[in-house]
Amino acid sequence: MKKENTTSRSTGKTAAAIFLCFIASFFGSWLFLATGIVKQDASQTINNNRENIVLQEGEVVAEVAKKVSPSVVSIVGQSGSNVSNGLISQQEIAGTGIIISENGYVVTNRHVLEGSSGKVSAILSDGTRYNNVKEVGEDPLNDIAFLRIEGAKDLTPVRLGDSRNVDIGQQVVAIGNALGQFKNTVTSGIISGIGRPIVAGSSEGQERLEGLFQTDAAINPGNSGGPLTNLAGEVIGINTAVAQDAEGIGFAIPINMIKGLVKGVVESGEIKRPYLGVQYISITPDVAEEFGLNVKRGAFVYNANSNSAVVSGGPAAKAGIRNRDIITKVNDTLVNERNNLAGLLSEFAPGGKINLTVLRDGQQRTLKVELGRLNQ
Repeated sequence: MKKENTTSRSTGKTAAAIFLCFIASFFGSWLFLATGIVKQDASQTINNNRENIVLQEGEVVAEVAKKVSPSVVSIVGQSGSNVSNGLISQQEIAGTGIIISENGYVVTNRHVLEGSSGKVSAILSDGTRYNNVKEVGEDPLNDIAFLRIEGAKDLTPVRLGDSRNVDIGQQVVAIGNALGQFKNTVTSGIISGIGRPIVAGSSEGQERLEGLFQTDAAINPGNSGGPLTNLAGEVIGINTAVAQDAEGIGFAIPINMIKGLVKGVVESGEIKRPYLGVQYISITPDVAEEFGLNVKRGAFVYNANSNSAVVSGGPAAKAGIRNRDIITKVNDTLVNERNNLAGLLSEFAPGGKINLTVLRDGQQRTLKVELGRLNQ
């Protein structure tokens, strides 16, 4: 079994435990009556402007919700039974999914399906319920799973945006089956961070996710797997987690990180992960200093053990990548904290041909690579 290994080092305490599921200032002033009248009029004008802005933003969010909701499903199912005081109660799972094809393919978070007894249903925004839902496959590296609603047709797939165009401060909308009520709820906020790593905890253990969006749009239990959209109604991320010990902090997987998987599932019904065949360390200033590197970003091809970091016979080896090479670009996109190598490769399907810009002994070169398929 081939496995893509990645290592990220950081001395900052950036990973927080996560469960899967205007600062107002007050001041006094003393003014003459005439001045006070002028100030009052100005204040009324400002307040009116603010009300207009809020109204406009509210209208936009409502329009986004109207556009995207037909492509959002509530995912429900049973996770077994619990016996207490002689009484047997059924435990349920509840989450959200995103329709990616007219014939019923859906993407959600992998952790939404944890503990499922196998029978899962999908409920559309209009109340239509499908009880024959099958799991297509999972991508545990990105906490992603794909489902197929059997017998579905003429569904409304979402429009996928470009998560590389997302900026801090950009307004976003989160839609999901909040609190497991089987009904779409809508919240809005901004992107407050980019390239965030988290340690996601669940009943089955912990996993590290990297390169996530941080948002203050409320993400509640049940929202997991739902869309995070821009104001054009394009999906830029998949809601995945909320900080347990902090309010107003949620995280979403950038949509570009799974575009290659989406393409494979829609076209063939299979999960097809691209495979490069290297081990690497994401370069930070600390990593650069430790290894004596003259760059502060990129992917350092390195294996701490005596074995080669380049898999023999793999796509990277065939392209001429060597130990201690520094991969700085995938096509025209820089490899950095925001766009790590694994995330950039995930935009492509197996067989995709890419150009990797590599630094070797201070010399830059471009290598052509045909990606393989990762066998899980």
